[in-house]
Amino acid sequence: PSTVLMTVIPARVAKVPEVVLATPPRPDGSVPSSILAAAHIAGVDAVYRVGGAQAIAALAYGTASIPRVDVVAGPGNIYVMLAKKEVFGAVGVDGIAGPTEVVVVADAKARPDFVAADLAAQLEHDPLAWGVLITDSSQLADRVEEELESLLRGLERADIIRQANCCVIVAQDMEQAMHVANDFAPEHLLIVAGDAARLAAQVQNAGAVFVGAYATVPLGDYSAGPNHTLPTSGAARFSSPLGVHTFLKRTSVLSLNRGDLETLRDASVRLAEMEGLGAHAHAIEVRLE
Repeated sequence: PSTVLMTVIPARVAKVPEVVLATPPRPDGSVPSSILAAAHIAGVDAVYRVGGAQAIAALAYGTASIPRVDVVAGPGNIYVMLAKKEVFGAVGVDGIAGPTEVVVVADAKARPDFVAADLAAQLEHDPLAWGVLITDSSQLADRVEEELESLLRGLERADIIRQANCCVIVAQDMEQAMHVANDFAPEHLLIVAGDAARLAAQVQNAGAVFVGAYATVPLGDYSAGPNHTLPTSGAARFSSPLGVHTFLKRTSVLSLNRGDLETLRDASVRLAEMEGLGAHAHAIEVRLE
């Protein structure tokens, strides 16, 4: 239900006139009541009981029962993401997201149990997920490994977490730690340090930044404010989280009189001639004959 709210509400704020939802049904064909409730609250116009790559194809091209849409948005598994990549161009997409990621930048004073908890919270999503700790303290690195191993003994999804990608990087100092984090360009970046606010000002590439020991990433997944559909796999270098802007587009309108045309004539004709586009130049000149 959280993804329904975080995807539909920005669309409604952007004044999208019609919003439909595709969601995989249960084996008995029903849709969980929590998803239907979220759809009702957010203002979904129609719910289709279909998921996976076939849902993306249906939305992109239309079927006898599912109308073609203009934009497909929201997260999904690897099959959904590959399908979104395939249909891009026939339909707009919000992005091509990979497995979830979290990078934790922490100094020696960070609580190791807090750090371990945030790593586990993202790693439990997917065996392909990434959890990275970057710290200037080898002692903290060792303690976080111990805490994470202890935590796994009591988690239902421990097997998934163990399959996921988790690593610890010991940096020379916190400046180097931030350099590594910016190079990684993570989906989620959690900064736990005595000067967390100063370090946060150095962030250049991240989907969402969580500052301070109590800004745990799951709050952003559900209720704190940032959208949880975020760029992954380094895409934070050039893209942004899902938001109202995802459902907005721009266009240009030109209204010119003869005086405007005379002002722009010389530069426009010269460029047209340089590019070998005589008809372009003629379309300008003919209006001034």
